[in-house]
Amino acid sequence: MNFLGFPLRNNLFVAPMAGVTDRPFRQLCKQLGAGLAVSEMVTSNSLLYGSAKTRRRANHDGEVDPISVQIAGADPVMMADAARYNVDEGAQIIDINMGCPAKKVCNVMAGSALMQNEALVAKILEAVVQAVPNTPVTLKFRTGWNRDNKNAPAIARIAQECGIRAVAIHGRTRADQYMGEAEYDTIALVKSHVRIPVIANGDITSPQKAKFVLDYTQADGVMIGRAAQGRPWLFREIEHFLATGQHLPAPTPAEIHSILRNHLADLYGFYGEMTGVKIARKHISWYTKGIVGAAHFRHAMNQLQTVGEQLAATDEFFLGTLANHAANDIAEPTITEDLAA
Repeated sequence: MNFLGFPLRNNLFVAPMAGVTDRPFRQLCKQLGAGLAVSEMVTSNSLLYGSAKTRRRANHDGEVDPISVQIAGADPVMMADAARYNVDEGAQIIDINMGCPAKKVCNVMAGSALMQNEALVAKILEAVVQAVPNTPVTLKFRTGWNRDNKNAPAIARIAQECGIRAVAIHGRTRADQYMGEAEYDTIALVKSHVRIPVIANGDITSPQKAKFVLDYTQADGVMIGRAAQGRPWLFREIEHFLATGQHLPAPTPAEIHSILRNHLADLYGFYGEMTGVKIARKHISWYTKGIVGAAHFRHAMNQLQTVGEQLAATDEFFLGTLANHAANDIAEPTITEDLAA
């Protein structure tokens, strides 16, 4: 797939998720089948450019091109400055966040709260596009700010007129947060109204669902978020199903163990031991959901404080899982949580 001038492996995108889509997670998802991964949101506040957290979020060392960085804010000048800064730091695509429903973002009229002010949306988009004329700018937003005000088609038209090169739409309103089920009629409507690529997002949890959403909306690609937490191999499963109509075998406990072990090593290397251990806890929890005995394991894991303890406990859990499987000759346990962003 060619996307904004970049050759991609496929049309499967990793959604930007705060505290999740760091460099180790983005790299892992790309290795396991994702075509493009968007960074977790970085601030447009120039006072925070030098913070360790912001610089770590903008760290793309060794990452497969293209590098897409998401910025958030409500001031056109600051957003333009943030776009220039991130391009100077290596960003090849700038993505603008108008999809996040979090209160700490929306209370300052950023994220999905911006959809209520279409005039300000236009000013921000124009400012960012003009600030980085040689870099594609994309936009992620929701179907509207509530179910009575689904203005995604209007926002998409504004985006196209301002020079935005592609849009990703989450099939919920800001008021919906992540509750209920995503709807795809609005995404299909947007696709019929604009010429730029449209990426569909929301509740894409399986290969069959990905195909359904692509067929129903006629979108140019799908974006997957929470469903990939602890299941980064979901991208290769979708890729294979879209290409062949066949399902790949579920990963064995041994493969899950290997993928997790490599992911943990990258987390420790990226964050350092103290922060790496804390960040790793949620990933270990996601990887082990649906496996017998995981609840007790996760509770114990949260008490461990060192890399050595964390790795030893992880190895013991998976080796025990493999031993139980061999002894009982039961079907391979897999992670089956039905989550999506």
